[in-house]
Amino acid sequence: MIPFTSPMVMLARIPFGVVPAWQLILSISLLAITFVFITYFSAKIYRVGILMYGKKASFKDLYKWIKSKK
Repeated sequence: MIPFTSPMVMLARIPFGVVPAWQLILSISLLAITFVFITYFSAKIYRVGILMYGKKASFKDLYKWIKSKK
């Protein structure tokens, strides 16, 4: 399952038959875990990136910003 589509696909599957509880729980868990990781890494990039106003960021810079310990 792809995290951002798993809840929508699961809602579409429910009317067509019985969906095992473990698949429903997996779908919701996958979405929640992905949300936490994306938010965490986005916050790290934003925190450092906001101080680099006016400078173009490369993928190398983004990687360094994620690895920063600030």
